[in-house]
Amino acid sequence: MKIIKYSLFTVLSLLIFNLSAQPNEDNGQNKNLIQFSGLVLTADSLMAMPYVNIYIPRSTRGTVSDLNGFFSFVAKKGDTIYFSSIGYKSSKYILSDTLKGYKYSMVKLMTADTFFLDEAVIRPLPTREMFDYYFVKADIPDDDLERARKNLDRENMKESRNQMGMDGRENSKYYLTQQAQKFYYAGQIPPMNIFSPIAWAKFFEAWKRGDFKKQD
Repeated sequence: MKIIKYSLFTVLSLLIFNLSAQPNEDNGQNKNLIQFSGLVLTADSLMAMPYVNIYIPRSTRGTVSDLNGFFSFVAKKGDTIYFSSIGYKSSKYILSDTLKGYKYSMVKLMTADTFFLDEAVIRPLPTREMFDYYFVKADIPDDDLERARKNLDRENMKESRNQMGMDGRENSKYYLTQQAQKFYYAGQIPPMNIFSPIAWAKFFEAWKRGDFKKQD
């Protein structure tokens, strides 16, 4: 009986110790967390920038600004946060490790990135004959109407139709038809086209048309 009382006392003591220690551990882990929010705007016109990538390198934390340029996610004090968007210079912001409270907001201005292309010099051809030659030999791509006309050509559509495989419904119908024929002629010899007068008539018509001649 004393052993049971001692065991119950030990278990209750451990539970009380864990419950009292848990809030302290959570406070120690959460005291560095910050709800980081803000707006991303263009530096020249102060327009909202949507779809800006906001992330912390080598981590899974980050977000993307919405259509109004607003963002919000959980970060840690001392984190380095990067902002990047196509056509704008990437930048970073370091959260101070001495921030008070658990919320921090800011307005981030993004500067447009300027690209300098190499110089292109355009010179005329030396003679008119050379211009005519290159103009005639130039391979001008087809426009949308011409490509549509070629795609809708009868021969092209016929070839595409022959090369197209059956879909699920056609395969199912073909399989069921084969099974039905198999069960219909179960226990007997199925008919052969060699004894069919219709098949012989089609054969003679193809023979007259020259379908079996060797094509050059």
